[in-house]
Amino acid sequence: MKLREALVKVSKSAPVLLWLIVAGAVLVFALGAWVAGFGFLARPEKSDCIIVLGCRVYGTVPSPFLVTRIEEGLRLYREGYGEYIIVSGGQGPGEDISEARAMKNYLMSRGIEESRVIIEDKSTSTFTNLRYAKQKMLEHDLGTAVVVSNKYHLARASLMAKSLGLDSTYSGVFVSEYKAPEITGFLREIPALAYTLLSLKHWGRP
Repeated sequence: MKLREALVKVSKSAPVLLWLIVAGAVLVFALGAWVAGFGFLARPEKSDCIIVLGCRVYGTVPSPFLVTRIEEGLRLYREGYGEYIIVSGGQGPGEDISEARAMKNYLMSRGIEESRVIIEDKSTSTFTNLRYAKQKMLEHDLGTAVVVSNKYHLARASLMAKSLGLDSTYSGVFVSEYKAPEITGFLREIPALAYTLLSLKHWGRP
């Protein structure tokens, strides 16, 4: 008798469980499409500066992901998309110098004048990357920016930039030699984007 009652309860709750599973799958798909679509469609516009978001540094050497971001910032600079490059990123575990310093060193080795590279080396997250980079923009009387990062990172970065009132367009990179980390980064962005949306709605910041 108890088994029959339990089966009846399960059968009654099955439609609700099915609806929740379907709704969850649709939400994950929609967020994934947003992440992928934003990164694919992002196009830079001529601006006052270019902001390169930091990534892992091995000792003093930029990681492959960071090198690709720096090279994209360098390309944009040389094509006239900005008069300055703001390199943004603090110093994390296992890093002998800040990500910003590693980026500036790399750019100077590629022939960029030191005066054209602005360091922001206090940030520890995407949100603080953008917040402190905006402060640097204000200090140098810069109004608009192109934000550079991996394609999968741009949708979330754009929400944060908008919440900060940062007037920006975006340019993304895809590191084809490191497909597995790219896929991992994309998958991580789906819950991260959901969290950012909820945080901005309830607290006004990520």
